[in-house]
Amino acid sequence: MQEKIVLKGQLAQELTLFERLKRIILAVQHLIAMFGATVLVPILTGLDPSVAIFSAGLGTMIFHLCTKKKVPVFLGSSFAFIPGIIAVKQSFGDLRYAQGGIVVAGLIYVLVSLVVQRIGVERIKRFLPAQVVGPMIMVIGLNLVPVAYNSAKTNYLVSIATLLVAVMVTLFGKGLLKQLSIIVGVAFGYILSAALGIVDTSSISAAKLIEIPHFTLPKFDLAAIAIIAPVVLAVFMEHIGDITTNGQVVGQDFIKDPGLNRTLLGDGLATMAAGFIGGPANTTYGENTGVLAITKNYDPSILRMTAVFAMILGFIGKVGGVLKSIPVPVMGGISFMLYSMIALIGVQTIKNSKVKFNVKNIIVMATVLILGLLPSYTGINIGIPVTETVKIQGLSFAAIVGVIVNLVLNRE
Repeated sequence: MQEKIVLKGQLAQELTLFERLKRIILAVQHLIAMFGATVLVPILTGLDPSVAIFSAGLGTMIFHLCTKKKVPVFLGSSFAFIPGIIAVKQSFGDLRYAQGGIVVAGLIYVLVSLVVQRIGVERIKRFLPAQVVGPMIMVIGLNLVPVAYNSAKTNYLVSIATLLVAVMVTLFGKGLLKQLSIIVGVAFGYILSAALGIVDTSSISAAKLIEIPHFTLPKFDLAAIAIIAPVVLAVFMEHIGDITTNGQVVGQDFIKDPGLNRTLLGDGLATMAAGFIGGPANTTYGENTGVLAITKNYDPSILRMTAVFAMILGFIGKVGGVLKSIPVPVMGGISFMLYSMIALIGVQTIKNSKVKFNVKNIIVMATVLILGLLPSYTGINIGIPVTETVKIQGLSFAAIVGVIVNLVLNRE
């Protein structure tokens, strides 16, 4: 009898060890799924990839605390802010001003969460219907295509090969492989570049195995804030869509419990935290929702374990060195795919919301697209007393005009 009890105890311990190992594997899988896109944003904008990885983990932990640890979400680098960060970098020559804009964008998210809690989500959504948000998302992707081309043209062979491999894996891959299309494409492009002798590994050899990420404090300038902060208009509905999709996969309504106000608060505080240490703005990641759908394991604590792994990974200097060694044409090829996907999400937003293609909505959508894609010729100057003139243009200008035009034409 005693021997049976001992055997049962050993079996229970083995099962516990198996469950722990399974949880670790699931967490690493989430880390791999978000890794490629999360580090791509800092690579394209000039921010530190190690800081981006760390801030993604930190932001995820903040999000889970704000949402009562109920929502199985991982936060990663937001692509929507890339044009703004690049514009600020070109104008100011210092990414710390972009950080200031990111902090303010996060603050706007926090304020919006308070407003949503006060008046309800439906009243907010009427200002940002699909005929406004869809074209705004399209503008984000289409405006980034020239950036991808400038990187791709440095070596068309490598860029096209990288793009084709990533697309093939996306179209024909199964299970987890399909989720890793970005990493597979970049890995193939890297190996091809190494074979052609165009990989510079000096950043790897110069990096230490363990080192503190290059954390930096933000600088604040009204002009930089005006460029970056309005992007919140575009990503607000994207946030609602991501949380709704996540809830549909899990089988729960996270908009009601823990509530949209809490998910917005978590996203906003996470973005503010990232801005204060030198990381890109955070956003909920569809890649990780895809992993949830594949594994059918919806335990939020696994995502928190992933967050801890991400923060630890941020301090492994060799990882940052490898990322910096990725050749420019490789990133150019993969960027074409990602930016096109962003534009496609805008189209899907219009389609899934069943927007009526009447004269009024066509005018609204055309207004946003035309103004957003012609930043050099459109915009308004706002005089700031004593200091400078702020020019609101591109997506920011298109978003403001689009909201106003829609309110006028669709008053009912």
